[in-house]
Amino acid sequence: MTNFTKNFTWAILTLIAISLVFSFFVQPTAKPEKLTLSQVAEKMTAGEVKKISIEGDKFNIVLQDGRKAESEKESGVDATVTLRNLGVSEENMRKADYSVKAASGWDMWGGVLISTLLPILLIGLMFWFMFRQAKSGANQAFSFGRSNIRLSLGGKQKVTFEDVAGLKEAKEELKEIVEFLRSPKKFFDIGARIPKGVLLAGLPGTGKTLLARAVAGESNVPFFSVSASEFVEMFVGVGASRIRDAFATARKAAPSILFIDEIDAVGRQRGAGMGGGNDEREQTLNQILVELDGFEQGTRVIVLAATNRPDVLDPALLRPGRFDRRVVLDLPDINEREAILKVHARGKILDKNIDFRKIATRTPGFSGADLSNLMNEGAIFAARNNKRSVGQSDILESVEKVLLGPERRTLAISPKEKEVTAYHEGGHALVAAGLKDFDPIHKISIISRGFAGGYTMKLPNEERRLRTKTQFINEIAMSLGGFIAEKLTFGDVTTGASSDLKQASEIARKLVTKYGMSDLGPTTFGSNEEMVFLGRELGHERNYSEKIAAQIDDEVAKIVERAYNVADKILKQNKKALKKIADVLIEKEVLEQEEFYALLKPFEIKPLVA
Repeated sequence: MTNFTKNFTWAILTLIAISLVFSFFVQPTAKPEKLTLSQVAEKMTAGEVKKISIEGDKFNIVLQDGRKAESEKESGVDATVTLRNLGVSEENMRKADYSVKAASGWDMWGGVLISTLLPILLIGLMFWFMFRQAKSGANQAFSFGRSNIRLSLGGKQKVTFEDVAGLKEAKEELKEIVEFLRSPKKFFDIGARIPKGVLLAGLPGTGKTLLARAVAGESNVPFFSVSASEFVEMFVGVGASRIRDAFATARKAAPSILFIDEIDAVGRQRGAGMGGGNDEREQTLNQILVELDGFEQGTRVIVLAATNRPDVLDPALLRPGRFDRRVVLDLPDINEREAILKVHARGKILDKNIDFRKIATRTPGFSGADLSNLMNEGAIFAARNNKRSVGQSDILESVEKVLLGPERRTLAISPKEKEVTAYHEGGHALVAAGLKDFDPIHKISIISRGFAGGYTMKLPNEERRLRTKTQFINEIAMSLGGFIAEKLTFGDVTTGASSDLKQASEIARKLVTKYGMSDLGPTTFGSNEEMVFLGRELGHERNYSEKIAAQIDDEVAKIVERAYNVADKILKQNKKALKKIADVLIEKEVLEQEEFYALLKPFEIKPLVA
């Protein structure tokens, strides 16, 4: 909606509102009765007229009973002559009071002015609005090449490093940037050069934007933020123009920080697009490279950029002298998750017995954003149940909701499907318990969540960065546990194991082609480099023959078969334990860690090595 349309709409609404207000206070008056001259003469002859006021060619009449009437006479003829010609005697004329009111100048000129000036004013008003709109359009045309940059000065929502839990190494890297902005002389005197650009690289939700705001909050300088996608336009040269404007704005406010979010939108490797050297995105990237080189030694403008795809960025963007410092943000470990949970617990009313360590144990692989969402979901869950504080159970319930989705207790399933699901999930859990040095089971449920009919939650006892071949095969064996349990119990299998089979196949293929954990030797198959096609997004190069492809398939089948045999052996040796687990699940629907291992204790299961 244009400004003219908005103003016009508000003007109409204002006039309507004023009219409604006046309509409440102004009482409607009765309209005077219209009389012909003959009727006036008759009433005067009958003595019914009390007063006559003559205003130009108009008679304003007041009758004896107080009613009002009006009539009009012939223009240019005296009123008494008109009445005398209609048969009214002198005596009857004297019975009424006469008054003559001279016609005002406005009455004479009003008609002339309204009929001539009003159309001129309306036409002039129309042209004024037209010129105003044209001027606005011209201003927009001149500002088209300006960047939509946003300035943040902190204020009440100021972010500091204390608000960023974990990421100790990343914060140490950025503290040097803060110190440079506060006291650059210390660096310049010793001959040091502060990095012109700092690239924050990490998975989504790991805190890249939050860290950038913390740098601005700690250094107390203007913080300019813009998304790289705003530089990309269908018009050639607009992106480069906006880049120049953004850097110029940051230079004027120096010392300052210019933060470019999702820089991979314009920073992808050149020569990979459809437009060749004339591609608008590549022109925008070229301008970024020029602007970064154009920073002088004492400019005191730091460029921060964030991306979760550092692998697709152009090498010229990452060379020393441009984005020459890279800060990698990993997913938080258990200690960092505990600290992040405590940060996001601020402002929430929590029970005194909240164990953040236990919650952190149940959330491996969660990013900072995931943990923030987790605490918020816990508060929402507590409020929905009319609680006055957030308890441990509310947050643990939210862990499963974030991972799998909300519970679907109203989903109608038959007793037979419930039994199959119980044996399926029991098979997963029993295989996991029967494997040596495998992750412990934390919870088993046959309540549907999201797209899953049930789930078995296993969590590691410690943080892992490396995994062995045995651990991978154990993972495949557990994935096949539900499939095998169905087959052993019912002599048939269902579609419920489809996602488990997919996961097992993917792990086995990675063992062969990516990790070199097969009889084909320590060799990887398939190019690690993505094909240069439509921005380096689609496909991988196949660098092996058909003979090797067949051998890879054989190795994958061998690994899956090995894991299958281990899971099958565990379930066949412990059929009574499997039935006990399934029976309890059918009755209770959920088994927690303590209940599950207490259930298995009488059966004395001996762990196997895959």
